Amino acid sequence: MNTDFDDIRPYTDQEIPAAMQRIADSSMLPILVSYVFPDMSVDEIKRMLSGFKTIKDFQMGVMYHVNRQIINQSISEFTFGGLEQLEKGKPYLFVSNHRDIMLDASLLQNVLVDEGLDSSQITFGANLMMNPLVIDIGKSNKMFKVERPGGNAKDFYKGSLHLSQYIRNVIVDEKESVWIAQRNGRTKDGNDQTDQGIIKMFCMSRSENKIEALSELNIVPISVSYEWESCDILKAIELYESKNVKYIKKPGEDLNSILTGILQYKGRVHFQVCPMITREELLQFDDCTNNEYHRNVARLIDQRILSSYKLWPNNYIAYDMNYGQQRFVGEYTPEEKKAFEKHLDKLEKYDGDANILKDILLAIYSNPVKNKLTIEKQNERQD
Repeated sequence: MNTDFDDIRPYTDQEIPAAMQRIADSSMLPILVSYVFPDMSVDEIKRMLSGFKTIKDFQMGVMYHVNRQIINQSISEFTFGGLEQLEKGKPYLFVSNHRDIMLDASLLQNVLVDEGLDSSQITFGANLMMNPLVIDIGKSNKMFKVERPGGNAKDFYKGSLHLSQYIRNVIVDEKESVWIAQRNGRTKDGNDQTDQGIIKMFCMSRSENKIEALSELNIVPISVSYEWESCDILKAIELYESKNVKYIKKPGEDLNSILTGILQYKGRVHFQVCPMITREELLQFDDCTNNEYHRNVARLIDQRILSSYKLWPNNYIAYDMNYGQQRFVGEYTPEEKKAFEKHLDKLEKYDGDANILKDILLAIYSNPVKNKLTIEKQNERQD
């Protein structure tokens, strides 16, 4: 067994029984059971956990059920498309826009499993490893640790190289898919944009050939869109507070965002699997410098994600309100606009300038429309 990645990898099947015992012994278990398995007793859940011997047992017995609960309780319609492009048994690097801390990756696993595909490994921010229970659940769910940028340049380089080597090992050698966000942290302002530093990191583990470095990872962009933006009020407040001073997260803020994302009503949710980035597409950037190459590949991923983003009435309402237009009035009803305006009014109870807060929230919802229009104009010029 390769021990080079023991510091970041998920659990193996051999480690699952011990992890299940720790989860069963956690003082937090009754709270989790009350939400995920309301019709079962804590003792019944403990017996179920003791029967899990593999990662797949835990994923199908618990995590799949967790996702179904979230869908049933907070999503009115869950749709997806593009899965016919994926081949069974072929590993992919899913690069997704990132709107919710947990759900973007977690719900995708149900989509994959329902289509008869294998679940993927999932990046797990070190900042989210808040306690032993979260770590046990995450690592039993094929999640691997990713350190946030920080420290000195040497340590950052070593950490990025280590992560790049791990991702390549999982996809190329272990033949298993990986999910990763297109950037560090969630998109707060509605502008989904791939960080070219992520592309640079992918290439680090095969720096001698930038084309093959990405080609062999089978990069598949994923476009996720929520009718009601996950944690939208919290995001608007954070953007407001960070306008003049550097925003510092409050204790427990990440956990609050996770719980809000799970419990908040999301309306309709759509996942779109975009066409894979092909070797032929990468070859058009072969003569570029490395920085240009990373930037161009990031733009290519952005084009896929933004053009596949499913716009909802809220997005069109926000665009018309933000720009004082009636351009998309045919895309929503008066009742839908009234419901959105009522949602905006929730910001009045928070400290600060309510008008500025509303402008920020409008931008969160309207930016996807603006970005999609920009992509459509670019495509028209190319045609």
